[in-house]
Amino acid sequence: LQRDGKDPGIMDLNPEKSLKSQTKEEDNGDGPPLKEDPEYVKYFKMLSVGLPMGAVKNALQRDGKDPGIMDLNPEKSLKSQTKEEDNGDGPPLKEDP
Repeated sequence: LQRDGKDPGIMDLNPEKSLKSQTKEEDNGDGPPLKEDPEYVKYFKMLSVGLPMGAVKNALQRDGKDPGIMDLNPEKSLKSQTKEEDNGDGPPLKEDP
């Protein structure tokens, strides 16, 4: 592989998944943590001052947002939690030419 200018580390990857999906950085700028996302920061503030979760979810729904957001991990970005597992990043590695 080195002779052909290829990375020999490719042999350690899962052949059932696409190369692109396995070579992405773990946190590649998916955005801020959910609790710091400008679109949702006010809802996490509501929780921090003692409002019940139901009231916060009602506020989200009133504002036209998905109340299920509050069930996600506030330490991770929204984008990283709403990605699909295999989002069509290419063919599985074993079928990649």
